Amino acid sequence: MHVIVGFQSTRALAERLLQTIRTLSSPGFEGRAPGSRGEKRTIDYLEAKFREIGLSPGAPGGGYRQPVPLVGITPDPAMRLSFLDGKESLAPRYGEEFVAWTKRLEPQVSVDAPVVFAGYGIAAPEYDWDDFAGVDVHGKVLMVLVGDPPVEGKFRDGALTYYGRWTYKLEKAAAAGAVACLIVHRTDTAGYPWEVVRGGWTGEQFDLRGRDPADRRLAVEGWISRAEAEHVVALAGRELASLEKAAATPGFRALPLGIRARIHVRSRFRNVDSANLIGRIAGSDAERSREHIVYMAHWDHFGVRDGKVFAGAVDNASGVAGLLELARAFVDLGRPSPRSVLFLTTTAEEQGLLGSRYYAEHPAAPLASTVAAINLDGMNVHGRTTDVVLIGRGLSTADDLVERAARRRRRRVVGDPEPEKGYFFRSDHFSLAKKGVPAIHLEPGVDFIGKPPGWGLAERKRYVAEDYHKPSDVVREDWDLAGAIEDLDLLFDVGREVATRQGVPEWKPGAEFHRPPAARPAD
Repeated sequence: MHVIVGFQSTRALAERLLQTIRTLSSPGFEGRAPGSRGEKRTIDYLEAKFREIGLSPGAPGGGYRQPVPLVGITPDPAMRLSFLDGKESLAPRYGEEFVAWTKRLEPQVSVDAPVVFAGYGIAAPEYDWDDFAGVDVHGKVLMVLVGDPPVEGKFRDGALTYYGRWTYKLEKAAAAGAVACLIVHRTDTAGYPWEVVRGGWTGEQFDLRGRDPADRRLAVEGWISRAEAEHVVALAGRELASLEKAAATPGFRALPLGIRARIHVRSRFRNVDSANLIGRIAGSDAERSREHIVYMAHWDHFGVRDGKVFAGAVDNASGVAGLLELARAFVDLGRPSPRSVLFLTTTAEEQGLLGSRYYAEHPAAPLASTVAAINLDGMNVHGRTTDVVLIGRGLSTADDLVERAARRRRRRVVGDPEPEKGYFFRSDHFSLAKKGVPAIHLEPGVDFIGKPPGWGLAERKRYVAEDYHKPSDVVREDWDLAGAIEDLDLLFDVGREVATRQGVPEWKPGAEFHRPPAARPAD
């Protein structure tokens, strides 16, 4: 086993990792929700760790803290959604069959409008696909399917594109002039069960405060369970399975259902001054020190809901613990790398990547001179693997760096074993990728040493079904951090090579976020 430079033993490293995870996921940190006592304790703890490790303050304007202005929005759970066809009506149960909210900063919003089934809610000219062509959805309530159309030769043939993400669908519905959009949930295409929807989109939610007025939002956003969507479509005299089949056919166009939806949402608001934390190691080369690589991990989770602490041990106390140890390893090198290295812990990732989005809009170092982002979100807590999963494999030349580092350790790099879930779009590196920064996001391998074939993938699916975004994401006695240490060792090697070598990673032609080499500073 390789050992990260500067550590005397992997045992000492494992003990520090576990202690950090235990601390951040302990009841005293109250689930690390933005705007809570747990947030203050988390930020104070991380700032003290940055000082202890020896990182220089890296936030714009000085200090370790980058203020992130948020607004907390709490919808009234007594809201009532109804669908009407003139004779009959349906009233889904909030939390059980639908969730809804508004990101408009208005105490009350009301919608009473016709319902349009808009297929997958996608307009993608590069795939010759437009669910909205020739159909006016202005002022309508859209019902859309999550994911990409399963059409051979279109999109990525099973690997989710950004068009399949719920965030895109809400953005597109607003741009098309709709007043509301309900996304039909399916566990297989969403990538998580309904319990995650209920836990993540009820109670207080957050948005960036003071956003651009041009950033148009729907009056009402929400999810509806597939079982309830079947009832809604049946009210319109149709079958959801038939509509799903039609929506996966090239040439499909949005279809009015002949029914109306009514909903009234009351909300409470509060301003929250949250923060990202940024530490820095200045590069040693006079010219190249102006270029940076960024290691990043989100510190937030879901706080306390219904009296239960959402501890977030794996997601993402483990990633923050890993980032701190990588920072320690770079400091312990003694001599800085030619390029500078930033260590960024972000707020409100669980609220739609808000902290990283704010950083991308207000970076500590210009994004044009940010040569790579390396993200940590959920470390391996189950032991060593022969492989490592590279999310977004094939998008950039950073793949080569990861594969070389893996070969030196006699490990294999594999692509996402569940590409239909779109993990590349679901963590903080995506905010920088959208701005053109090549991103590296590793997840635990699935071929565990000493475990039977298929165990790793089964455990991955069990975690999503039973622990992901639930109070049960806690430290377990059977954890084995040897695999996390090997992954950190690999990420340290990759980061050090990026910080040292002459060339920089580039997006491959055709990648969604490709920026031409001319946008890069010269070596």
